[in-house]
Amino acid sequence: MITGLVRILIVCLLASLSCECIAADSKRQRSILVLEEADFRSPFYSEIFAGIRAAAKPNGASHTVTYGESLDLTRFPDPGYEESLVGHFKTKYAQRPIDVIVSIGVAAAKFLQKHKLEIWPAAPVVYGFVPDLPETRALFLPNSTAVFARVRPAQLLTAARAVVPDLNRVVLVGEAWKNPLTYGHWKQDFAAAMPDLEITDLSGAVLREVRDRVASLPARSAILTSAMYSDGEGTYYSPTSALARVAERANRPIIITSDTFLGRSGVGGFLLLPETIGREAGQLAMRILDGEAPSRIVPFGGGNVKPIFDWRQLKRWNVDEANLPPGSEVRFREPTFWEQYHWHVTGVASVVLLQALLIAILLRERRLRFVAEVEARQRMSELAHMNRRATAGEMSASLAHELTQPLAAIMINAETAQQILRNPAPDLGEIGDILDHIRRDDQRAAEVISRLRAFLKRDPTERRELDLNAMVGEVFRFLSVQALTHDVELVTEPSPKDIRVKGDKVQLQQAILNLVVNGIDAVAHLPDKRRRIVGRTSLAGNVALVSVADAGEGILAEKVAEIFKPFFTTKAQGMGIGLSIAHTIVEAHGGRVWAENAPSGGAVFHVPLPLAPPR
Repeated sequence: MITGLVRILIVCLLASLSCECIAADSKRQRSILVLEEADFRSPFYSEIFAGIRAAAKPNGASHTVTYGESLDLTRFPDPGYEESLVGHFKTKYAQRPIDVIVSIGVAAAKFLQKHKLEIWPAAPVVYGFVPDLPETRALFLPNSTAVFARVRPAQLLTAARAVVPDLNRVVLVGEAWKNPLTYGHWKQDFAAAMPDLEITDLSGAVLREVRDRVASLPARSAILTSAMYSDGEGTYYSPTSALARVAERANRPIIITSDTFLGRSGVGGFLLLPETIGREAGQLAMRILDGEAPSRIVPFGGGNVKPIFDWRQLKRWNVDEANLPPGSEVRFREPTFWEQYHWHVTGVASVVLLQALLIAILLRERRLRFVAEVEARQRMSELAHMNRRATAGEMSASLAHELTQPLAAIMINAETAQQILRNPAPDLGEIGDILDHIRRDDQRAAEVISRLRAFLKRDPTERRELDLNAMVGEVFRFLSVQALTHDVELVTEPSPKDIRVKGDKVQLQQAILNLVVNGIDAVAHLPDKRRRIVGRTSLAGNVALVSVADAGEGILAEKVAEIFKPFFTTKAQGMGIGLSIAHTIVEAHGGRVWAENAPSGGAVFHVPLPLAPPR
């Protein structure tokens, strides 16, 4: 019983291992062998190989390995070398099965035609970078397909005529012109396209002779190139290096045939795209690896030739881009200033526009502020004038009293003079004294009226340099009548130094006047010795200071911060705008005003003002 179970377990284990081996075998990595006719290190064939490898990237189902071999039969045409390659490949790939061969170039196709059955008898073939010619198709082996890549002679002429519109001569440079499997019957093609075209064939000349000939070509000529691998005198070059040596001496534009030549003095043309050639061949190889039969894939011409030109060479030869073949691509174009710096220009322009907008807004705000300030000064002037008129109204009784005295004296003196004149012998000396008294009293009345008119006069707002001592003195002299009415003593203590401020005289006088009137009201009901107002001017550092002190009852602590607010008053008949007007005027002149209680009693109002700039 136990022996039977052991046997069953062994059978199951062997079956499992067998399934894993079958699965592992089904997932064996696939392989592609790339045979290139030239050296892998050349840019053209290197890009072809890169295109094949890009097409053969892992797709998730299985891994594909790509091998590459350079036949290099162009530089090493000896039959012994070719036979050595056969032995080398047989040994190298004896244990490495090849699933698909990708043959690049006509020389590789010829090699496979002679030796494939000996080395890789079962591997299908994908031919790439071969022209679609009967002679080329004759090289194809069974179980194969192809993607053609060829620059036709007619395309070379089209590119040459785009660069040289009045073309009448072409010069052929390069060894491929001698190979009928590259350009086919190019003489017939040229004759059909341009019957009068003159052709100079330098395909068999050594490089030294080619350089001499291309240095002095006629004006209506163009140079048509193909690959060159040697100078014909024992020195071998890469095709790119050989073209560069020809371009050093050439005096006419060079039409090239490969994307890898562009940027090396060739003007351009219908160019083979090596990466595209490799990618198209690699895609066919992958289709075969995925199970598609090569015989069912019809050989086709790929999209591996495109008209491409060098912008710098077009400018050198004064070529109009409108003459280029349709669909042409122009490379190495120098970007315009806008293309190169459009983000910078856009950013700078945006910043400039934003700044301009902000400046415009600020200028508008400045203008509106200026207008508002002018209007505010005008309103302040109007308010100050109304305040002065109100003050004058309050002083009307005092003014009437002051005018009555000189007028009554004039009347008495006039009547006395009349009485004297009635005497038979009037005393003329006494008459003269009476007239002097009349003139004096008249001047006294005129001064009163003049002060009132000056006080009520409304001049336009104007800021100019002012003598602070004189201005404060004028205010106190003007208010002397009102102070006399209330039996209040007005005293000024001017600074011994000259103090100059800049401002509107009428407005500043009004501010100080309001402070003095406020003081007169504060002491008018007090005993005689306390009915006194003192006005002082002084320098306090770099500011001028005006102080108006009274001997009144002072200001309640909780009211100090409110007395300058509009319509705040402690008087039964007061409007509460006097101190507010004073505060507004002083701040408009860059100063400030505040009040405090004096230690000896009463209140002191301080008005610091900026000094006028020195002349």
